This record gives sequence, C-alpha cells and structure tokens, in this order.
Amino acid sequence: MQLPPSLRQAIDAELEGVSLRDLAGAAEVLSQRYRAEVRDGRLHLNDELSARAYLTTRLPATFAAIAAALRAVVEARPDFAPRTMLDAGAGPATATWAAAHYWSSLRDATLIEASSAIRAVGERMMRSLGLDRAAWRSGRLDDSLADLPSSDLVLIAYVLDELEPAARGSLIERLWRLTADILVIVEPGTTEGWKRVLAARDILIGSGANLLAPCPHTHPCPLIAPNWCHFSARVARSRLHREAKGGTVPWEDEKFIYLAASRTPGLQTAARVIAPPHVGKAAVTLKLCQKDGQAAERAFGKRESPSFKLMRKLGWGDSLPIDIQKE
Repeated sequence: MQLPPSLRQAIDAELEGVSLRDLAGAAEVLSQRYRAEVRDGRLHLNDELSARAYLTTRLPATFAAIAAALRAVVEARPDFAPRTMLDAGAGPATATWAAAHYWSSLRDATLIEASSAIRAVGERMMRSLGLDRAAWRSGRLDDSLADLPSSDLVLIAYVLDELEPAARGSLIERLWRLTADILVIVEPGTTEGWKRVLAARDILIGSGANLLAPCPHTHPCPLIAPNWCHFSARVARSRLHREAKGGTVPWEDEKFIYLAASRTPGLQTAARVIAPPHVGKAAVTLKLCQKDGQAAERAFGKRESPSFKLMRKLGWGDSLPIDIQKE
C-alpha cells in the first residue's frame, strides 16, 4: 500500500536537510534493537536522529500492518464509526494516522508516548491530520493510564515487546477497561509476537470480549510451534527509504500479528486464510483457521467447488464469508 499523501508530506518535512549517511547509521542501530527485542531500560527512540530514522525505515511498514488490522475491523464491524481514540505507545502517532485513514468520524485522540524525541515529531506531524483534538501524554504505559476516559477505539501497536513480561497482562486488562467498543493489538509477526498476542487473547476472552479478527472462534489456538499465526502487509518504499536501508526493491513486506476485540459482536466468518494460498488452474488450496477451532488445508477444485472463483480471489489474511463446511 501507499502512505496517505498527507502523511508522506509530513514525513518529508521532518526529514528535510537530514544527512543520508547519519540516517542510515541510526536506522541500522534502530533495526538491530527492534529485531533483538532489546529491553535494557533505554528507549529505542531516544534522540532526534533515531526518531527521524524511525520515520524513514519503520513507520511505513508499521502503518501498513496497522492498516491491514484495521481493514479487518472495518469488514467485521461496518457499523463502527469511532469518534474517540486512545493510542497507547503512540510513537509518532502511526496508529492514529491509520485510524483516521479508515474513519472520517474520528475527532478526538489521546496519545501516550514515553520518548520526548518521537513525541515532538508526532505533535508536529499531526497538525496536518485535521482532528478536532489531539492530546499527548508523556510517560510509560505502566503509569500513564490514570484518569483517562474510555475511548471508542483503543489501539496498542508494536509495544508489548518493549515491556517486561510481568507488566503485559495488567496493561491489557487496563486497556480493555478503557475500551468503549473496540481494542486492537498489533505485534511483530514473530513466534514471540504471536505468543504475546495469544496471552492477550486469553485475557480478553476471559473478560467477555468478542473476537472480531483474525480468529473466527474463541477456542484455543489450533496452531502448535513451530507453526504460528501471522500475516504480511506490503508497503511501497520511497527513494529515501530504500537508500537508508540499502535496499533495491521498491517495496517491503512487513510480517505482523494482530487481535481485534469488541464489546459488540461482529459479522460472523467461517474461516480465515492463515498462509499464502496455493493457486492453480484447476484448484486452489487454502490453509484455514475455521470457526470450529480447527486449522486445516482445504482444496477447492474448479469442477467440484461452486465457490472456486471466490476462493481464487482470497489472499493471506482474508476471511471467508461462506460456510466451508457445506463445501
């Protein structure tokens, strides 16, 4: 996907005059910290240069992953029209930009971010977003949720991996209490990211939440390591993005895992595609997580299946609106 033009322009304004050499060096350090999921008490984005490196190399992929998760929310809850939002661990407000991309109804956002460097960048960039109100709070998530009103949409993206394991469960519980309607969690699409989302899933199911996506059921996850649930979002790279990362292709694939939970049930789905489809002229084979709580590969033949044309159009992460048990 392409970044919204207004977001691309805001990023370009922040990067004007920055040395490519400095940017590339900071981007490499940042990438190493993210890949290693470093938790050493230091913020990943601890100065102006690391904040700008994030805009160049991480924001586009993060935006694409969050947008893909929110697209699933739109499909499951077409009636949802949030006016208020809580962006927990906001960074430069990537999640708020993604939410505004899907819901023009959004008017009021509260953003919590510990890094003063990226918070300053986010505040400047959000002046072009057009919300009625954007209130930023400084602080870490374990001590910055007091006295907050509930929000229609609560979103926490690429944050749980930065927290100590003991702090994650209570944070999810607090975020759910602040959720008036929908809570969305997005994490890197690694085995560890999947495990973090599974732990949050258990908490939310125990709290009575309705799962909107990606799970079509509330049974235990049927996947067993070394298999794990994750998805992929493709984002177009700008010239500066390619040069800062030393890349050659004009796009990047971001692997991610997410969970969307609601206080209101969404549209029911029969299954979700949890791996890239194998498409042939005579048949299409899909790996599916099904509403009965089972994961299975299903082949849909051109001659045998009345839904063959529909199945050929499905991609990794798509939901099935039909009852495949009848096929």
